[in-house]
Amino acid sequence: MKKVVFNPFAIFLLVAMTSFACSSKFSGYDKTQSGLYYKMFKISKDTIKPKIGDWVSLDMKYTYKMKGKDTTLFDSKKQMGTPVRFQIPRSDFKGDIYEGIRMMSAGDSAAFIISADSLFLKTFKMAKRPPMIDSSSFVNFYVHLLTVDSPLSLEKKEGESLQSYLTTNKITVQPTSSGIYYIESTPGKGMKIDSGCGVKLQFKVSLVDGKQIFSTFDRPEPVSFQYGKRFDTPGLEQAIGMMKKGTKVTVIVPSKMAFGEQGRGTIVPPYSTIIYNVEILDVLSKADYEKEQAIKKTKAEEDQTTKKKEDQIKSDNAKKDESSLLQKYLKDNKITVKPTTSGLYYIEKIKGTGPRAMAGKKVRVNYTGTLLNGKVFDSSKDKKPPYFEFTLGAGQVIKGWDEGIAMMNKGGRATFVIPSGIAYGERSMGDIQPYSTLVFDVELLDVMDAKPGK
Repeated sequence: MKKVVFNPFAIFLLVAMTSFACSSKFSGYDKTQSGLYYKMFKISKDTIKPKIGDWVSLDMKYTYKMKGKDTTLFDSKKQMGTPVRFQIPRSDFKGDIYEGIRMMSAGDSAAFIISADSLFLKTFKMAKRPPMIDSSSFVNFYVHLLTVDSPLSLEKKEGESLQSYLTTNKITVQPTSSGIYYIESTPGKGMKIDSGCGVKLQFKVSLVDGKQIFSTFDRPEPVSFQYGKRFDTPGLEQAIGMMKKGTKVTVIVPSKMAFGEQGRGTIVPPYSTIIYNVEILDVLSKADYEKEQAIKKTKAEEDQTTKKKEDQIKSDNAKKDESSLLQKYLKDNKITVKPTTSGLYYIEKIKGTGPRAMAGKKVRVNYTGTLLNGKVFDSSKDKKPPYFEFTLGAGQVIKGWDEGIAMMNKGGRATFVIPSGIAYGERSMGDIQPYSTLVFDVELLDVMDAKPGK
């Protein structure tokens, strides 16, 4: 019923919110001069601490308090299966999580308590805090620092691992001037791949330790692209320019011609040499490739036009049939109440005895939504927590809901039969097709004052 915006920590980190009341209650925690609360659980013999620009890998767990109980929201070991890895940036504010990590050495374990206000507004650069977070909230981090590497040490390790790979695999070819190693197992025939040519190929990508990170052989179709346009790494693109139809090669691409000092997310670590196994299946001249693409584009446009016509016919039929389907539903279910001016059918099951739901109030509800054929498309019972909260009259839900809930008192139960005009109209929303009348069984659990800005 509502849109949720999620802002991750770095690329892949999740954030958990806790509800500590004030600094005096952080029992067992020490405090730095900058205001960071921390607790060291394990201190290793290593004394090297990460600096800005260093790469770290670590395990992280986030917990939050719900009804006074600590609950794990995210655990990198269980949910990612791999340590979190990133480059230490400059601090966004005094006492941020990066300052905490810079206090640690490889092997250390610690916990940190971070101000949610500063985290969301300064680290995440959000215009305002999420609605459920107030200025007294905190984020609780549990960190086990695994490794600390400077860019220079990673560059050195890459050179050592590359040399080991070359020695182990008895590779004696000399690198090109750019540093890539081109090892041809099957020579190709035909035209040389040049700028503008169409290339169809299969390729596999691995790290020097043998770990495969990508393969087109696992896909239904080979990959096609126009040579000269950005395709993959500069090293692979350079190697393809040395190939012809039928060529099979192994290409060793050092990081400076691959994904560089940043790597690629959690898939390719920084300063990683990449191994490509490539087979060129076909090569088209620039003219033939552009002709082929024009034909494909024309067919795609024709298919799109056909689909639009079919969807429009389906939508027109649904619009025409909605009234008769609604009337049949009302008759079959012996619903005799009159609709409101907007078209809403409000069927009261239990009259609430608590406060009336009014515009501007925050309401908490249980609900189950079904189509006229009885198919359930949404239910609060399947969610955590098993209820839904929103501010009434703020446009956060469909018009039929704002109108129906405003007719209820706390503790009440009702069924809303909501025509598409005050639901989703001509839009398709998953199981909800255009011009669908919706049926909601709703229980109003609570009526509360909305906090300012929420």
